[in-house]
Amino acid sequence: MRTEVQAGKASVKTLVCFALEVEAVPFRKRALKTPGVAILVTGIGPRNAENSLRRFLENTRPEQVLTCGFAGGLNPELKSGEVVFMTASAPLEARLLAAGAQPATFYSAPRIATTVAEKRQLREQTGADVVEMESGAILAVCHESQIPCALARAISDTAHEDLPLDFNLLSKPDLSLDSGKLAWAIAKAPWKIAALIQLQKKTSRAAQQLADVLVKVLR
Repeated sequence: MRTEVQAGKASVKTLVCFALEVEAVPFRKRALKTPGVAILVTGIGPRNAENSLRRFLENTRPEQVLTCGFAGGLNPELKSGEVVFMTASAPLEARLLAAGAQPATFYSAPRIATTVAEKRQLREQTGADVVEMESGAILAVCHESQIPCALARAISDTAHEDLPLDFNLLSKPDLSLDSGKLAWAIAKAPWKIAALIQLQKKTSRAAQQLADVLVKVLR
């Protein structure tokens, strides 16, 4: 878990949670000028998200929480980099809409959806527009603690795209990426390097577009 607070802990207004450091980087650079914002990198998956948030709340109670990062598209109409959100908070909804985010329904899955077929099945089963892994756990903790919460995610891979590798098979027990397994997977399938580079470019743009929205929301 990594936490950065832009103001003293007693004055945290908004806690912004990300599963991965790469999701947080563009927003962190710009949030330095935004008082009262704390950034929490929780780790991947619902257990890490819940545990990290509970530890944070032991010492600090923010006025609102945003759970952010990447999401896979289940709705075929969603485009790469598009920022979507879900919230029961009217003030947060108004700010997110004004910032250019689109309302959507979320499904928090226990694993990464890596193929078009898997995404199609999730869409049919849940009716959700996007899939990710942490927001359900964070939303539950916020509901329990009576803290307004919004889910805001940028589409990293659309409903029409397979991921180049099954990242579920390349994870450590804590769900972080195992660099050794990744290197071995690439060595066995070097033709996938180009697709991985393209994915990296897409996620980089998605993180920047998400940061653009979040900065507007927190002005």
